[in-house]
Amino acid sequence: MELKDIEERLASELQLDEVSVKSDGSHFQIIAVGTCFEELSRVKQQQLVLKPLSGYIADGSMHAVSIKAYTPKAWARDKKLQQLS
Repeated sequence: MELKDIEERLASELQLDEVSVKSDGSHFQIIAVGTCFEELSRVKQQQLVLKPLSGYIADGSMHAVSIKAYTPKAWARDKKLQQLS
């Protein structure tokens, strides 16, 4: 399983504006940006991202997953704050 495959799967199934996946073995960090997260609780956002990855989780390819989900507006604000610090 390549990181690019995960990014493409998430981008196509969730229609994301941006997605970034990094890994350290079976531990993955995902940043997902899309309008699909609007008006969803953090738990629902996480569930939405995990659903397309359930096969990887079930077969043990993905052991731990850290997810940061943003709406496009929240992502723009977060990037500005990161530049200021």
